[in-house]
Amino acid sequence: MRGKGGAAAVTVSECMVHPKTDGSHAYHLDTAVLNSLAAATYTADAIRRHGAMPSLELSHSGMYAGTYMTDKTKQKSMNQWGASDVVRSDGVEVKALTKEMIAEIVESYGKVAGLAKRAGFEMIMVHGGHGWLLNQFFSSYFNKRTDEYGGSLENRCRLAIEILKSIRKAVGPGFPIEFRLSGSELFEGGYDLAEGCRIAQQIEPYIDLLHVSAGTYQRGFGDTHPSMFKEHGCNVYLAAEIKKHVSIPVATIGGLNDPQQMEEIIASGKADIVYMARALLADPFLPRKVVENRDDEIVKCLRCFTCMAERAATSTRRCTVNPLIGREMEGSDIALASEKKKVLVAGGGSGGLYAAYTAARRGHQVILCEKESEVGGILKSEQALPFKHEMYELAGTYKLLAEKAGVEIRLNTEVTKEYVEKEDVDALIIAVGSMPLVPPIPGLNGDNVVIVNNYYLEKKKVGDEVVVFGGGLAGCECAVHLGMEGKKVCLVEMRDELAPDANVRHRPLLLKEIEKYVSVYTGYKGLEVTSEGILCEDKDGSKHLVPGRTVICALGQRSRGDAVMELQDAAPFVRVIGDAAKVSTITNAVYWGYYAALDI
Repeated sequence: MRGKGGAAAVTVSECMVHPKTDGSHAYHLDTAVLNSLAAATYTADAIRRHGAMPSLELSHSGMYAGTYMTDKTKQKSMNQWGASDVVRSDGVEVKALTKEMIAEIVESYGKVAGLAKRAGFEMIMVHGGHGWLLNQFFSSYFNKRTDEYGGSLENRCRLAIEILKSIRKAVGPGFPIEFRLSGSELFEGGYDLAEGCRIAQQIEPYIDLLHVSAGTYQRGFGDTHPSMFKEHGCNVYLAAEIKKHVSIPVATIGGLNDPQQMEEIIASGKADIVYMARALLADPFLPRKVVENRDDEIVKCLRCFTCMAERAATSTRRCTVNPLIGREMEGSDIALASEKKKVLVAGGGSGGLYAAYTAARRGHQVILCEKESEVGGILKSEQALPFKHEMYELAGTYKLLAEKAGVEIRLNTEVTKEYVEKEDVDALIIAVGSMPLVPPIPGLNGDNVVIVNNYYLEKKKVGDEVVVFGGGLAGCECAVHLGMEGKKVCLVEMRDELAPDANVRHRPLLLKEIEKYVSVYTGYKGLEVTSEGILCEDKDGSKHLVPGRTVICALGQRSRGDAVMELQDAAPFVRVIGDAAKVSTITNAVYWGYYAALDI
């Protein structure tokens, strides 16, 4: 789908080359594995048929092989191989690769590259960054060898060069070889940008394209995969500096999803090529939309890490804003319904908008009613948080797509059973969302209290000393934002942990931001809100006043069950989606809306 969407090249990521020392998390291309070559051939064909160049990334995880987010008890039973003997920070013992093993690995890179060419791939990317094996050899932090593969920079680059020579021998001349390098490891003790430039110069004679990324995966996930708390293009400076020291084309990557920014990067000479990963999961047709001057239709990546977290949770891929990820065989073109029907969508949040858009694409007559003066539902609250502004923009993009598909949007219109009967619809999708939980705690209805959903409307009410009441995802992100603005922020949470509703990739990065900006009080039960803050009780029964002139109430959401019950039997086909069905995520709202529309 990325090829169909206009990408110049599509890289299939992390094909592991040496199963004996790398029983890792990805796949292998090996003629001894049934259908392995056939699957690779069909994949290359699928990319090439749309005009994109199919590329295969070759990788070895080294000391992290086979332990990608796995159970620690399983790790103990595995042999881990790396540049040097070491015990990892998680207690896993790593053994240094022998020269015989190194020779096998070098040979295997060439063998797999030759198979990739045979399968129809037209380019190879060698992964030499992010803390994987070649990065481990480059880095004096990881590489403590005393033989010809350790010590000097030339020795630490020797393995990569031998591998590149092996690949060139296998694929022949005129076949592009790309190398992915972390421009800097970005942690204390790791190599810096100056050494990254020297590494680039060492491998330059053996490659056609240098792909500059950043960081090491195990020590800086938010660097290798920039989070919403970082600027878009935060790693471009690495490519820009390295480009000054080499003569081959240089590519950059890192949270890029804005066409204007990417155009500026190339036009200014910071890089020759821009790469996108998550941005093309969110909208595979981004490049084509740019070429066709449809930039306003681009569905931007939210950098929410749903894609990465789902991989850890279920070994699949999902994308919050694109329900087709992992289901590309269903096709990007939606089949017209055999019978055109009149469809009413109640609620203009993310799920309702996507349901309406999908139903209209199927040829149905679609009306979407939103009781407020603006669509977006809970997404509207995100406009106040700069690092989540793309989540707010999502509603506008979905609205535009829905309108272009033919959806009639009626604002300031609440759907009742009588309204549905009057419209005489064939199908009703209930997407009325949720409402904030405001328990009967004394003072919680005071003038110094702002409901987190309404913060964007009442920012002026928020003083310089704030208590955020509720340490779920919404409360934590609001607290971080207030801290970034320079306010003194306290966070009160009755549970022992913060943001349990955040996904496993976003949560650690969020908690790091909390550490920077917020004073945290977990295990504190709020008893009363006063003009001075929140009176709380700890686990021992002691009372404490957590100070703050303003209180942000972020105690969660509850489904609008009354509205759902009223509408449940109002049409021949009724489907309840999103928070109206169960308080959940934007991801589920979009997915449920998409499939509800397909079922009509």
